[in-house]
Amino acid sequence: MMSETATPSTGERRAAEAGPRGPRVRSDCWVGLTPQESGGIALEVSSTVESSYGRSIRAACEEGARALGIDHARIEVEDGGALPFVLMARLEAAARRALPDLAGRWVPERTEAAPTPACRERRRRSRLYLPGNQPKYMTNAGLHGPDAVILDLEDSVAPEAKDAARILVRNALRQVDFRGAERTVRINPGSLGLADIDEVAGENVHMVLIPKVESAEDVLEVDERLRARTEETVYLMPIIESARGVLQAPRIAAASERVAALTIGLEDYTADLGVPRTEQGDESRWARSMIVHAARGAGVAAIDSVFSDVSDMDGLRRAVGEAKSMGFEGSGCIHPRQIRVVHEAFDPTPAEVERACRIVRAFRGASERGLGVVSLGSKMIDPPVVERALQTLAQAVESGLLAADWEESED
Repeated sequence: MMSETATPSTGERRAAEAGPRGPRVRSDCWVGLTPQESGGIALEVSSTVESSYGRSIRAACEEGARALGIDHARIEVEDGGALPFVLMARLEAAARRALPDLAGRWVPERTEAAPTPACRERRRRSRLYLPGNQPKYMTNAGLHGPDAVILDLEDSVAPEAKDAARILVRNALRQVDFRGAERTVRINPGSLGLADIDEVAGENVHMVLIPKVESAEDVLEVDERLRARTEETVYLMPIIESARGVLQAPRIAAASERVAALTIGLEDYTADLGVPRTEQGDESRWARSMIVHAARGAGVAAIDSVFSDVSDMDGLRRAVGEAKSMGFEGSGCIHPRQIRVVHEAFDPTPAEVERACRIVRAFRGASERGLGVVSLGSKMIDPPVVERALQTLAQAVESGLLAADWEESED
């Protein structure tokens, strides 16, 4: 059961809490904080790992109170095996709610597991959505091998928990090893999204997903806020979720040089049209094609929506196969079991790899002989075909489907 207390108005001091509580809580904790006029820090801690970590939890809470500038308070903790970065986030969230004028922050050190910089040109076959207020899904997400993880602050987080979630996401970005996955945050629309940026900018985030984008100005507002908050390069992926957004897609894709990909949210898009989303996808095919063309026209990646039925692997395979045929380079995943199917669909097939090898060998062989015309069988090969073949081979090597020294092997 989630127990969250809304943030009090500016200047008001009162008891506040953050995090879930109850017997079924795992990898998380509940923290209650009541400001006091005197008496120092009074701690009450119960933990499922009391014998091993009880003393460490108490010491951490005392350290956190000092870091946050709290001299007098009653702090209660009900711990279900939370990692230190989670306890830190819950205590800070409770403190901010209890003391709205609080200026301090309690930020964990950035671990060596999370040093990689953002990269514009990379494969984005899969992006795994993780609820931004549930740490139990974060710590092992990288083991599933997604190309990107998305710490979601929008749809998966209840309105009353968004302030606590952005602190937790900030700490996760500093602490969790996502095994090389692109570290992405989906912010909220409007002013809430700008508050999200204020918290996570500069915390080793690679990309920001901007929901419900309907104009280039929506992108520029986020871009400007990021540039004001950090010198780190953070790329952008606008999400088109309405008819108006689809019509503005070319301008949205080209709004900033930091836009690296464009995607569509089909649940909201079909709701905007007033039609149900179907597996056949006839109601959204035109819009998806618009997204592909807008992305290609702006030189950015086109990423398809999520497939919402996590039990239907055959349906997922058909959907991502169609997405690839339309020109999309990846899809969203809402469950780890979808990742393998998505990767298999977007990876080159053995036949595609074999043909690409033949094209590149034929082209390079002709070039070495000084021939201006290249053919493979009865078909002429022009530079765009060669370029596409080279991209296919690079993807095959990256996915382990082809040896890096394939050119040295026999035909």
